[in-house]
Amino acid sequence: MDAFDLTILGAGAAGMFCASVAGQRGARVALVDHAARIGEKIRISGGGRCNFTNLEGARLERYSGAQPRFARHALRAFPPQRFIELVRRHGIGFHEKHRGQLFCDDSSERIVSMLRREAETGGARWFAPCAVRSVAREAGGFVVHTDGGDLRSRALVVATGGLSIPKIGATDLGYRIARQFGLRVVEPRPALVPLTFSAHDWQPFGELSGIGLEVLIRAPANPLAPQFREDLLFTHRGLSGPAVLQISSFWRPRDPIEVDLAPGHRLDEEWIASARGASKQTLAGLLAEAVPRRLAQRWLQRLAEAQPGVRPEAQPEARLDVRPEQRVAEAGHRVLRALANSLQHWSLTPEGTEGFRKAEVTAGGVATEALDPRTMQARGVPGLHFVGEVVDVTGWLGGYNFQWAWASAHAAAMALTP
Repeated sequence: MDAFDLTILGAGAAGMFCASVAGQRGARVALVDHAARIGEKIRISGGGRCNFTNLEGARLERYSGAQPRFARHALRAFPPQRFIELVRRHGIGFHEKHRGQLFCDDSSERIVSMLRREAETGGARWFAPCAVRSVAREAGGFVVHTDGGDLRSRALVVATGGLSIPKIGATDLGYRIARQFGLRVVEPRPALVPLTFSAHDWQPFGELSGIGLEVLIRAPANPLAPQFREDLLFTHRGLSGPAVLQISSFWRPRDPIEVDLAPGHRLDEEWIASARGASKQTLAGLLAEAVPRRLAQRWLQRLAEAQPGVRPEAQPEARLDVRPEQRVAEAGHRVLRALANSLQHWSLTPEGTEGFRKAEVTAGGVATEALDPRTMQARGVPGLHFVGEVVDVTGWLGGYNFQWAWASAHAAAMALTP
């Protein structure tokens, strides 16, 4: 039986980084993963260029979970600049793409290779592919029973990730270990995931697949949900794009979402003012100034047909005279206000999500009430630590979840190597 100071389950972002920090501080580390190809989620992230952190990655309000302030200690101790310095030392080129998001200039493989080299510099021993059969606690530590033999260590770090993207190896091992030792698990659910709608409800919009525009999106039923101004994408089955991925982390089944298709405008006031001089402009032309033309045309058709649930709230019983060819000057203030309201307060209720197969991360996980925020150690189970996505901490889209992986792994590694 091999003996180590700590065994780390999972050779993803959090696992490899924890191994590198702990190993380089003198710990004997065993790194176990059931996959033959480690770091696969890193490889596919950011379109293959790995959005490895965000310049604002230490901002606590960019993370959610049952205890929103839990991540504060780890993020403060290991802010984004610390990881950026590591990336620079390895000569990896990167750039800021959007709102603080940092991407590799070339391939996400550079980040995987960097983490592997850092772990090997610390002397980590790899056990991959190597499936875990069971975990047991014993005097002085833990025993991990694997297909490659038994591993004994004084500490165990669970960095197994969540349920997102099962085709690249996601499992529920981390949750099972947590429950085995009496820790509560917040029900895992897909996050940063496209939303879907019933075929009937989405029929008017299916033909708009591929259209994208910047929107303001909200989850009005969730008082803790922020609003996001991001790009939205129409698909055959529903809505995707950064705006929808962001709000999906805060959406709950059967709740509506609300979309402002023309953020930054007061369309009712602007349109009423413009109607005075718009002698020849049509309603179709007016809407096409606010949203893509195909969407504008379909929007007017939809309202004119008085589809269930889409009449403007101000006049739910009335059919609006919103023929695309109708002139703005003839439409009247009531119609213009109703049109503006429909575009800027579009309320719709998703049927569900694309599920874990398309989710970038998993929300929920090991309850933070059961963990020490400074060390990531399970309360009442000395030596047992949980880091990364397996924990009930979910970041916004844009590098925040990687930053949580680095910060939580660093917290555990530092606690285990005084």
